[in-house]
Amino acid sequence: MPEKILITGGAGFIGLHLAAELASRHDVTLLDDFSRGRRDTLLDSLLDRVTLVEHDLTTPVPDTLLPDDFDTVHHLAAVVGVVHSNEDPQRVLRTNLLSTVHVLDWFTGRPGMSGATFCFASSSEAYAGSVAAGLAALPTGEDVPLLVPDPEVPRSSYGFSKITGELLCRTYARVHGFALRMVRFHNVYGPRMGYDHVIPQFIERVLTGADPFAVYGGDQTRAFCHVDDAVAALIALAGLPTKETLLVNIGNDSEEVRMDDLARMVFETAGRTPSIAAHPAPPLSPARRLPDLTRLRELTGYRPAVDLREGLRRTYAWYAHDLATRGTGQ
Repeated sequence: MPEKILITGGAGFIGLHLAAELASRHDVTLLDDFSRGRRDTLLDSLLDRVTLVEHDLTTPVPDTLLPDDFDTVHHLAAVVGVVHSNEDPQRVLRTNLLSTVHVLDWFTGRPGMSGATFCFASSSEAYAGSVAAGLAALPTGEDVPLLVPDPEVPRSSYGFSKITGELLCRTYARVHGFALRMVRFHNVYGPRMGYDHVIPQFIERVLTGADPFAVYGGDQTRAFCHVDDAVAALIALAGLPTKETLLVNIGNDSEEVRMDDLARMVFETAGRTPSIAAHPAPPLSPARRLPDLTRLRELTGYRPAVDLREGLRRTYAWYAHDLATRGTGQ
């Protein structure tokens, strides 16, 4: 029997990929204000199979805006990305905290959803302060103590918003007794993620002929997770029958890569050979990020299916087309 599923931030990166996977077998509603989500061919292709509702979650959800019988709510709406944290930390904090409070208030105020599952999208940025302070090992498991790094640095705004969002969700779940899934996404990438993240930035710069090619923090390492794998893990966690609150890393722990080597992989994908100009890493950028996926595997049997080279090939193809047709109306 089809489930009724709400995705906030449903026109965004992970949100729309999630919707595309669910729409063929479930009743899916997307909620977005299009401050970051975009109207494009993928969204258009889903409009005959999903319901699209526009609303700004920095304001409360009106009583009549949405049905009150969803089985699962995926709260993905947020301002994400280092660029936004550095340039507008007030917006990051205000949007991410208000949207979570308003969704939780709406969710818990609907008696018809007393048995529904609430899924909150957190982030690996929650670990940044703990890793820097030596309180968390690598690979990093979910149960390490969390701390906020230097609050004077704007980048701290995003990680703090996610730590606080987790605390809000835990508190509401404890008071109201609903099933809660909190997932800490680790470096998810893929088509349609915007241009504010490292992989699309590398692709855009190599396509526009940057040479020398600047790499900041080239000796830092990350383990990137293709969006298809992230979506599969999220769906599996949401479908677990337990009412227990679950906090779970989602990522790829099998392909840790240096940032300068990532740049070279993008060059290879594009068939280009620029020289690399090495620069220091930005403030508070972690030297290494790698999730411990033991809990995810034990709960779901998860294994990443898209390796980095294949994922880069798919992502490069999408961005090459997007850049070529930008402004043409195609």
